[in-house]
Amino acid sequence: MKQFLLPLLLLLFQTIPAQQKPTEARAVIEALAQKTQMAQTSLVKNIPLKNIGPSVMSGRVVDLDVNPNDPTEFYVAYASGGLWYTNTNGISFTPVLDNSNTQNIGDIAVDWNNGTIWVGTGENNSSRSSYAGIGILKSTDKGETWLNMGLHDSHHIGRILINPNDTNEVVVGVTGHLYSPNKERGVYKTTDGGQTWTQSLFVNEATGIIDMAFAPNNFNIQYAAAWEKDRKAWNFTGNGSASGIYKSVDGGSHWTLISTEGSGFPTGNGVGRIGLAVFDDNTVYAVHDSQFRREKKDKAKKDELTKDDFKLMDNETFLALDDKKLNEYLKTNGFQEKYRAQNVKQLVRSGSVKPVDLAKYLENANSLLFDTPVIGAEVYRSDNAGSSWQKMNSKYINDLFYSYGYYFAQIRIDPNNKNHIYLAGVPLVKSEDGGDTFTSIGKENVHVDHHALWINPKRSGHLINGNDGGLNISYDDGENWVKNNSPKVGQFYAINIDHKEPYNVYGGLQDNGVWKGAHNNKEDRGWHQNGSNPWKSILGGDGMQVQIDSRNSNTVYTGYQFGNYYRLDLGSGKQKYIQPKHELGESPYRFNWQTPILLSKHNQDILYLGSNKLHRSLNQGDDWETISNDLTQGGKPGNVAYGTLTTISESPFKFGLLYTGSDDGLVQVSKNGGGSWDVISGSLPQNLWVSEVAASKHNKERVYASLNGYRSDDFTPYIYVSENYGKSWKNISSNIPASPVNALVEDPENENLLFAGTDNGLYTSLDRGETWELFQNGMPNVAVHDLVIQPEAKHLLVGTHGRSIYKADISVLQQMTPEAISKDLVVFEVDAIKHSKSWGNASYTWGKPDTPGLDINFYCSAPGSCVAKVLTANGTEVSSTEMEAEKGLNVLSYDLAFSKKGKSNFLKRNKMKLEEAKDGKTYLPKGSYAVEISGNGQNQKIEFSIE
Repeated sequence: MKQFLLPLLLLLFQTIPAQQKPTEARAVIEALAQKTQMAQTSLVKNIPLKNIGPSVMSGRVVDLDVNPNDPTEFYVAYASGGLWYTNTNGISFTPVLDNSNTQNIGDIAVDWNNGTIWVGTGENNSSRSSYAGIGILKSTDKGETWLNMGLHDSHHIGRILINPNDTNEVVVGVTGHLYSPNKERGVYKTTDGGQTWTQSLFVNEATGIIDMAFAPNNFNIQYAAAWEKDRKAWNFTGNGSASGIYKSVDGGSHWTLISTEGSGFPTGNGVGRIGLAVFDDNTVYAVHDSQFRREKKDKAKKDELTKDDFKLMDNETFLALDDKKLNEYLKTNGFQEKYRAQNVKQLVRSGSVKPVDLAKYLENANSLLFDTPVIGAEVYRSDNAGSSWQKMNSKYINDLFYSYGYYFAQIRIDPNNKNHIYLAGVPLVKSEDGGDTFTSIGKENVHVDHHALWINPKRSGHLINGNDGGLNISYDDGENWVKNNSPKVGQFYAINIDHKEPYNVYGGLQDNGVWKGAHNNKEDRGWHQNGSNPWKSILGGDGMQVQIDSRNSNTVYTGYQFGNYYRLDLGSGKQKYIQPKHELGESPYRFNWQTPILLSKHNQDILYLGSNKLHRSLNQGDDWETISNDLTQGGKPGNVAYGTLTTISESPFKFGLLYTGSDDGLVQVSKNGGGSWDVISGSLPQNLWVSEVAASKHNKERVYASLNGYRSDDFTPYIYVSENYGKSWKNISSNIPASPVNALVEDPENENLLFAGTDNGLYTSLDRGETWELFQNGMPNVAVHDLVIQPEAKHLLVGTHGRSIYKADISVLQQMTPEAISKDLVVFEVDAIKHSKSWGNASYTWGKPDTPGLDINFYCSAPGSCVAKVLTANGTEVSSTEMEAEKGLNVLSYDLAFSKKGKSNFLKRNKMKLEEAKDGKTYLPKGSYAVEISGNGQNQKIEFSIE
């Protein structure tokens, strides 16, 4: 088998175009060093980003590590939201990975004896948005600092085991690259705390280790689950003959395959992901996502028709069908109203369609999501240390893995009862008879997708569970759960805004629906008391793109995966399904996981939606017309929708000047509302995912495009601009460190100001892409999926896939014109402030004082000392300070209070009473003031007023 695999893998490499080869680990590490340097020198590093939530729906948990002596203390690892610590049983959490180079985690392990934390970076669930890591991280000071201990090309780490008796002995299961073959996968072991590693198990370049476990009282006895898989943008194969179970009896130094032919455990091409749990030296469990097909049983004669009935049906049989039964099939399966029994039969008589078309009409990428022709979840146990295996479930375990068992396969045993086991899937289930029968312990406040479970060895029934909706804790074996979702770790795919006052932010999240909340909402636990969370769920499923009618923000267009979109009336609560439907006999439309939609700026009744074609509605989605042929390269055979549109843009200068981008690398333009289309991506790198195409807000001929190679493990940033409708392109990704680009937005006021979101952070350009600055003050190194600017508030909203939404005031950046940057010193204007008698005083005895503040932004062309003075209208100095300014934008935060000397100066020239506030400060009264800043040999003054 290995002899066959090697040439196959070499062929795989040869078929990847040059620009799509996986990025080398060396280049990734160099990019991280470059980014660290950019953080020091960025011209915008002092402009803050604030996290505005939400937290209520949380995000995907991949692992837990609990202090066995004090279960109120534990760590929670989020797939792309970092590592969080609690010693309050989940009442409060502190992020401990924010100062590292990534927030992407596959597994964690903690040595509770000395507090050492190991983090295996790169999520191991192999999902569409399972981001790659940078190796294995180690902290010996509870997360204050982190060291990268190597395995840089691992990308995704499955499991980490620490020897309870030797903190320097660690064994790591490496899953490896998600989208490409690589050698750095298998089992690695260190005996010197990560200084050196030995690869003790290597299966092949397509097979990694997804899970490991050791005997509780004997670290020498270890088991490892090998998983052969191949994910592409158009197909995912989560099984292979190299998948299986290995055993070590010397602490992970040597391994033997024990899931051999005749062992009782499945072998062959249908072996999928495997999860492991060990009870003692002899008893070990495995949960297996079996991709072998189920035995077909003769169907009993039934009244209803299914799509399979039409696949081999001839015309004569079809025309003889009972109209009532045929109509029931057509209505139940969502055929357009015009397709009813009599007219469909006429279409068959005329030869326009064939009976098989009634089956093909329903077959799209989502049609098999809950159809399980495979065996799916099954449980095996060995009572002789892996020498032989017995299948424990006598019946199919239905409705647990469905067709995406690659996302789950976690099994746990109650340490006090070897027959009491748990399986994580959809939902969380338990068995008290060793895996023969199961009961769901999912509840109304527990998300349905599960990935982590800890069982208290000293108290059976005390469970801590991690899932796609965060963290839950139970003390009665799943009868009741409490939700612990204070971390802001939402995984957003897309965000948008409305124009209300205050404006609202909308967003679609991974497996957590679509939500809406005011940008200035107060994100705290008050909603537990008043019963109303400031963020409201407006739709379920995997939340996708959102468009809001600018005339009436109650009219919202949004949906869930694969183009299932709705028009919502948030005022009445009504919703209408609006997905365009293909004609009977026509190939089904291909909809991307995140289908693009766009409301026309020229007319808010006009909506665009992209499948593999572009569709337009002139009446808010009630009716559709298709205004293009296939705008992709035509799709590829596979089980994932591909050859689909990913992005749509319409020029604000001209109705019908349209651009589209596809997942297979095509960018096209139409200058006549879809009447004709031209491919304009011929000179761009080929076959890459077009993550953004954006018609300029400042120049009719200008258009931007970003491409993304993530789905071939190519982390090169690709950003381009054209000044002639895409006839020619200029690369403007310049100095962005290696990281795929997901989002690009052009500022509406300053044509030179651009923002780019990557898989590892946010960047801005002040010179239209000639150079880029890191823009992450207050935001960790997290994937940025979407960007939008609220023009009235002058805010940039940043939708991250792991740390919810951030907001930045970019009004100063909008003033950073080439003329401003050319000066040695520029002080930017500030808004007037409304005076309040409550400044410095608490509104009630136990309250905190209301403390005002004024941020004065100024730009320096070089670092140096600056003096800032606050003056009254008649020139009296009321406060002053000296600060070391940095090259770029600086922020002077002034508390609007007199200095001691300034108060004396003021009273000498103004006969009025100044009252000292309860916080001991005396605040400025109403009036006109000026701020004067001196530095770089220059002196600049601006005025402000307190009204």
